[in-house]
Amino acid sequence: MFLWFVSASVLTIFFVFRDPTFDHRPLVIGSLLPDVVDGPFGGARVMHSVAGAVGLMAVVMLVTAGRRPVRKKLLAVPIGVLLHIVFDGAFANTEVFWWPFTGGFGGAALPVVERGWWNVALELLGAAMLWWCVRRFGLSDRERRVRFWRTGELIAAGP
Repeated sequence: MFLWFVSASVLTIFFVFRDPTFDHRPLVIGSLLPDVVDGPFGGARVMHSVAGAVGLMAVVMLVTAGRRPVRKKLLAVPIGVLLHIVFDGAFANTEVFWWPFTGGFGGAALPVVERGWWNVALELLGAAMLWWCVRRFGLSDRERRVRFWRTGELIAAGP
């Protein structure tokens, strides 16, 4: 699963914040981070829990104290993690979602593994949303694509 998490996170932030200077690159990293970190441990673990996401946000806040521009950029990573948890449906597993308050992880598989073939539908939906993003943000234009890769900014094209 790649397109689903990336597109759902980018569009959520675009519609919620409406900030043309928001750097979407760390958001994309955060939206993929839970599966990348927890996957090698054999299932849903710390990064699929509220404590993991909030802990990451606390670390970013502490490390970037007094450095507002860096904080604004890095806060996108835990925001992406939180969005991943929502779009992954990780909240459906109480043991993992509320860890450490509920004990352990109980051998929980990654939600993406538990969904099975439903992932195909979600990836197709993610591809459709990314296609919409390319059109909405004018990313077929080379200059706009280069700007996105350099700054992470997405500015709506046209009305």
